[in-house]
Amino acid sequence: MDTTAHRTTIQLLIGDDGNRAAVGELLEDRYDVLTQQPVRDADLYIVDDYTFPDHHAALRDRVEADDPVFCPVVLIRRDDRSPRVSLPDPDDHETPVLVDDIVEAPIDRSLLFRRLNTLLVRRSQSKDLRRYISQLEESNRSLEQFAYAASHDLQEPLRMVSSYLQLIEQRYEDELDDDGEEFLAYAVDGADRMRDMIDGLLEYSRVDTAGDPLEPTDLNAVLEDVLADLQVQVDERDARIDVDELPRVEGDADQLRQLFQNLLVNAIKYSGDGRPRVHVSARRNGRSWLVSVEDDGVGIDPADQERIFDVFQRLHSREERSGTGIGLALCERIVKRHDGRIWVDSEPDEGSTFTVALPLADAGETADA
Repeated sequence: MDTTAHRTTIQLLIGDDGNRAAVGELLEDRYDVLTQQPVRDADLYIVDDYTFPDHHAALRDRVEADDPVFCPVVLIRRDDRSPRVSLPDPDDHETPVLVDDIVEAPIDRSLLFRRLNTLLVRRSQSKDLRRYISQLEESNRSLEQFAYAASHDLQEPLRMVSSYLQLIEQRYEDELDDDGEEFLAYAVDGADRMRDMIDGLLEYSRVDTAGDPLEPTDLNAVLEDVLADLQVQVDERDARIDVDELPRVEGDADQLRQLFQNLLVNAIKYSGDGRPRVHVSARRNGRSWLVSVEDDGVGIDPADQERIFDVFQRLHSREERSGTGIGLALCERIVKRHDGRIWVDSEPDEGSTFTVALPLADAGETADA
């Protein structure tokens, strides 16, 4: 993109001692040049080392106001007087970090234009990226609203179907032959599965919009609630679930309960014919906690380990395993909302380990070496 075609605005914050008029004449044929002070809206700012301290606070405010759009500041530096402004140091958060490029005086015209155009292209690209991000966010909001509205509107006709099926079953149960009872059972099962899928879609579509604020959350309390809710399933399968001491993370407690409930339900469901054994553990990894749910079940082929997190993706038929195909997709969406990630390590017939990376609860905690 040629940013100069649109007469980019550059503000000169150079004093008379810094040859403001001469620098202005150098730029006028390519850019719209502002020489008035104080700092105002512009695409790029040029300041000299004589006057930089006077404009530093205003430039910082201007750059912060433009964030996340890139707003460049160029320093003209001379070697004929002190103090000199040093090159930017990425580890130094004082004055030099505000400067994006330094041009030594006397100014090389062609070098100056190359540097300015490079910075202006970066600014143009950051503006485009910000616009695309805004459009994507709006598109995601629209899709979430559509998914919610569509799923919500499907509930009413589905309730009608279910109600009439129940009436047929109650009123004509003695008159139906074996085929009729079988057909009715298929219809009732289909309506039940449709209801579960709609409920899952509603939950999936509202992860970002209906969640609670993220705050320090004790995963020990979360797992206690999950195990209490799953007690019937645990008893029915005589499952053994061992939970190590777990950390606090930055999260939404309700969504984290849903996340680990889905993972534990899957661990029990896909345990094979033997007694389910599940181990929940955690370890520190830099700025994250890695929480793992390990089972000794049927496992997952490596070729299928990516697609299991897609909506409605199932590795088994409904006759083999019940479910809607939304559970792991919901898990991934919850984890992404928590600025984390989820993955699985598994081999067929060797069990699976689902690992969730979640951010530390306390920003002040130092990372492990």
